[in-house]
Amino acid sequence: MKKLFLFTAVSILSFSVFSQQITKETFVINVEVPVRVFKGNAFVDNLAIDDFEITEDGVPQKIEAVYLVKKRSIERREEKKRFAPKTSRNFYLFFEITEYTPKMGDAMGYFIRNVLVPGDNLTVVTPMKTYRLKSQTFEVLPKEEVVSQLKGILRKDALIGSSEYRDTIDDIIRLAKSLSAAVQLGNVSTNVSVDQEVFIPLRNLDNFNPQEYESRPLMEQITAYGELLGKLEHIRNIEQQKFLDFARFLKDKEGQKYVFMFYEKEYIPKVEPRIINQYLSMYQDNPEIIHTITGLFDFYRRSISLDVNRVKQAYADSSISIHFLYISKPPMHVYGVRMEEHSEDIFSAFWEMAQATGGFIGSSANPAFLFQKAMEASENYYLVYYSPRDYRRDGEFKTIKVRVRNKNYRVIHRSGYFAD
Repeated sequence: MKKLFLFTAVSILSFSVFSQQITKETFVINVEVPVRVFKGNAFVDNLAIDDFEITEDGVPQKIEAVYLVKKRSIERREEKKRFAPKTSRNFYLFFEITEYTPKMGDAMGYFIRNVLVPGDNLTVVTPMKTYRLKSQTFEVLPKEEVVSQLKGILRKDALIGSSEYRDTIDDIIRLAKSLSAAVQLGNVSTNVSVDQEVFIPLRNLDNFNPQEYESRPLMEQITAYGELLGKLEHIRNIEQQKFLDFARFLKDKEGQKYVFMFYEKEYIPKVEPRIINQYLSMYQDNPEIIHTITGLFDFYRRSISLDVNRVKQAYADSSISIHFLYISKPPMHVYGVRMEEHSEDIFSAFWEMAQATGGFIGSSANPAFLFQKAMEASENYYLVYYSPRDYRRDGEFKTIKVRVRNKNYRVIHRSGYFAD
């Protein structure tokens, strides 16, 4: 009896394992891909299901259904298999800005008046807080009042939330001007030794007074200048985990998810290179001073800590469209100081994220113009459905490619998903 029981147990266990393998082999999922097709800048809205080709990791896939969606309405459908597309809209507006401008207010006015309708969800993230528009807002308030409140919130939060950043920039400019003026006026002494304790660290940058340091010895000013550059780098640090957490948060949200990232062009105040070269020439016999001065160049070369590939895959997997709106502005003119662009690395990272999620990318000094172009490019789209051949839940990122047969159209869509 014991042997029989053992045999029976093994048989059941073997059957169980075998059944699991069969289930894994035949596990079926459906992949939804929002696709936007353009001829020049015009959306192409006359495509049929047989016009599309789709591959996953290079393998052709069978398309099960295609739906043409305009705003929230399904205008046309072709189905070999029936699906229930979710076309509700979730808008997330992120403002990475240091100052509020009237054009920013115009962008908000355009969005509230012409885009947002009852049933849409809106979340606004400012340099200070996160706000969510209540679902019943338009039932109790006219749109103009909503516009006014949103402008006020953005103006206040940009002023308060970016005050430390702006103050640090102002302090760096004052010291950069002082360092430039010292050379040009001949107020620099070359008789400086390390024994004079000129390398004095700043203990509390929160109470930093640039006017006080303008009258200090040269190397104290250079040390202060370097530490303020380090403080600015800390303020501007981007936390990758927050990006990943946000992607996970949105993954299970139903409907279409639009993230609009308003990012303001940044400049860092630099002592003119010719001034730096003069200092290096004057102190060429003092290696400690040369080391301190050349160390400033480390702050001029910003290193981005984001694993861009990981982040863009997370957002593509969550089917989030990221629209990168880069707000350009001219640099201020300061005598003896070069205001050098210091956001090209961030631009590159967000550009890749937007491209990987099928989003809009644009640059202009007018955020209202950018926002309108982004909305025009995103509100019409096709939802393409397919069931991957030989699907495996292996946790790997599957790369999706969509094209239109026999047409040289511009096709944008999310780059893929994780098979988990």
